[in-house]
Amino acid sequence: MPHLPSLLSYPPISGVRCAYRIPLDGRDAGRGRTGRRPPAQAAAPAVRIIKIYYDSPGSPDLGGNRSLNGEYIQLKNMTRRAINLKGWTVSDATKRKDHVYTFKNFVLRPGKIVTLRTGKGRDTSTTVYWGRSGGTYAYIWNQVRDTAYLRDPSGSLVDTCSYNSARHDYKICWPR
Repeated sequence: MPHLPSLLSYPPISGVRCAYRIPLDGRDAGRGRTGRRPPAQAAAPAVRIIKIYYDSPGSPDLGGNRSLNGEYIQLKNMTRRAINLKGWTVSDATKRKDHVYTFKNFVLRPGKIVTLRTGKGRDTSTTVYWGRSGGTYAYIWNQVRDTAYLRDPSGSLVDTCSYNSARHDYKICWPR
């Protein structure tokens, strides 16, 4: 059996320039005609903001706990492994310290969703509570426009979701 060269070359065709080479041994696989690999895609976030319900049913009102808990943000674990959210934060665009929620020891199971409600309640495996009270100033999410920020324990930005609409009560952040 004759030895095949690693690259085939074709005789030039008059008036046609071609910069393609056909690899037979896989050494140039994925490089395309420039010989360079394409840039790597940014890794998808392990945890995503999937929904913000910013205009709770019945508001505006006096900021009762039922109404405060009608305002929430949902996060989803996009991986096949459990993620401990201890030290992760959720905040809004105001950058006020009382508008930052820090997760305690909370494990988000693979593919599962956790709902962070603004008011008070008892944390479960699917819902945690910000613990806010005190009337209309206790709300986190503005009713017309705001941005949610999700950060990991090192403070690195993991995901954001913005909305700018008084026509809707919520924003579906993912899938976008």
